[in-house]
Amino acid sequence: MAAQFGKRVVKGAATTALAALAVAALSASQAPGVTDTPQGRQNANSQPSPDANADDSATGNSPYYTDLPPLNSPTPSPSASSDTPGVAGDAEAGIPATVLDAYKKAETSLAGSKPGCNLPWQLLAAIGKVESGQARGGKVDANGTTITPILGPVLNGVGFARITDTDGGAYDGDTTHDRAVGPMQFIPSTWEWSGRDGNGDGKKDPNNIYDAALAAGHYLCRFNWDLSTSADLRRAILSYNNSTDYLNTVLSWLEYYRKGTHEVPDGTGSLPSNRSDSGTGSGTGNGGTNSGPTSTPSTPPSNQNPGGTTKPKPPSTTPPTTTPPTTPPATTPPASPSPTPTETVDHLEDAGTGKLTATAGDTFAEKISARTETKAGKAVAKVRVRFTITGDTDTTFTGGESVATVVTNASGVATAPALKAGEKTGGFKVRATVVGRTVSGLDYAATVTARQADALARTADTALTCVPGGEFADLVEVKATYKGAVADGVAATATLIKAADDAAENDKGPYFKDADGKTVRTLAGLKTGTDGLLKLPKLYADDTAGTYLLRITTTGGATLTVELKVAAAAS
Repeated sequence: MAAQFGKRVVKGAATTALAALAVAALSASQAPGVTDTPQGRQNANSQPSPDANADDSATGNSPYYTDLPPLNSPTPSPSASSDTPGVAGDAEAGIPATVLDAYKKAETSLAGSKPGCNLPWQLLAAIGKVESGQARGGKVDANGTTITPILGPVLNGVGFARITDTDGGAYDGDTTHDRAVGPMQFIPSTWEWSGRDGNGDGKKDPNNIYDAALAAGHYLCRFNWDLSTSADLRRAILSYNNSTDYLNTVLSWLEYYRKGTHEVPDGTGSLPSNRSDSGTGSGTGNGGTNSGPTSTPSTPPSNQNPGGTTKPKPPSTTPPTTTPPTTPPATTPPASPSPTPTETVDHLEDAGTGKLTATAGDTFAEKISARTETKAGKAVAKVRVRFTITGDTDTTFTGGESVATVVTNASGVATAPALKAGEKTGGFKVRATVVGRTVSGLDYAATVTARQADALARTADTALTCVPGGEFADLVEVKATYKGAVADGVAATATLIKAADDAAENDKGPYFKDADGKTVRTLAGLKTGTDGLLKLPKLYADDTAGTYLLRITTTGGATLTVELKVAAAAS
């Protein structure tokens, strides 16, 4: 359940104070990104990052659990477990077995796919604790799916943000508004692009802890963030839920879990009891507000005196006055909620995107920009625009994702992250759509060209000679460059040609051997290494003496012709 979207329901100042005290107490082995002053207050480093927009978070900034870890360090104990809400001490360090397994598997997966992110599983555990109390104390089945759905409040603008339905109720069962879903509390529009299959069952289910944990890991690792640095760790957490209190609470649990934890049986984890929307949030509800009813003290009747005895009412001698009937006041129909920025969008316009082309492996110099506008052509700010890469391509956005969601700025413009070209050449498209609004999308054509070289040179200047029927002692090695820089991964072809003005393959003289030892005089599919070098296999000579030519060509037009001599040894 995560922090409230937009304007929050008022909550007690005690939460912030307790968070500050907890972080100060944990400062002996401080989590990155949190510092404390002598007064125990958080410094400016814990404030929301300017690039963490409240309208663009994993959870829609819905409510979260505010319970803080105990101030004492956990002492891992296999027997320490509890099913009692709010239990402190060793029980708080216990994480349900399946939930803990999902966090660790997600860490292992991200270590392979995005090693530079340095995602610790304890961060997923901290977020899982704050979002859903570790899937309500580990109430999941054998596959990791929650026994009952975990849904955040209806995001209808009453106490929370207003997010109209984006998934047709597919994830949250609500066809009018969106709700955060599952143990890691993803809103449907975020899950649509960030969802992952973490347990290999072929589905991406936000209610499955393996899928949700892996998706959360990828979400936290986008934009090439390195979570071993305090700045990127802070940005990542705030992008999940843009709240300073949320940041401090997650960091407190992160540090607590880093000090030690243990697994407990599924369904026996301790449950949090306090939420950011002032609800009790025992973990058994559906994420709605759980505030208790408010009682109004009764007012004593006006004919009672302070002593409690009733005064007799004297008989009236004045005839009652007849009051003419009055016209009931006109009732004012409830005002319709103001439309959200998204609901005012009529169309998308290109915001000046240039030609999108890049060489394989390079970053596109041009970024895609789209502008959201009303019917009258007025720019609309704070609208989520989703950019999706389509087509047969391995090009991604920076960070390795094929989808990126960006919130429009004050000028109504959303600029996608830079495109990183893969190795597949050819064209593809990037489609821009408005999240939560059915308007025509925009398609941007992009092209990846093959790696090129414009120059080739031998790395040695020794003569290449051989006796008839022998083999050349030296291997041919060349270096490829493009505009003076190393040209790596460039496709090349080497052919023994008939003459300088005849590029046809020769039928005599030097030759290469294939894997079966057969004679070949053309090698295709060659590629320069990361250093731009290309080393050819050993050359052999038949019995025909003479001077021969080896021609090497690359994508981009670079050509080098090497002279080979076959002659009898001098007497």
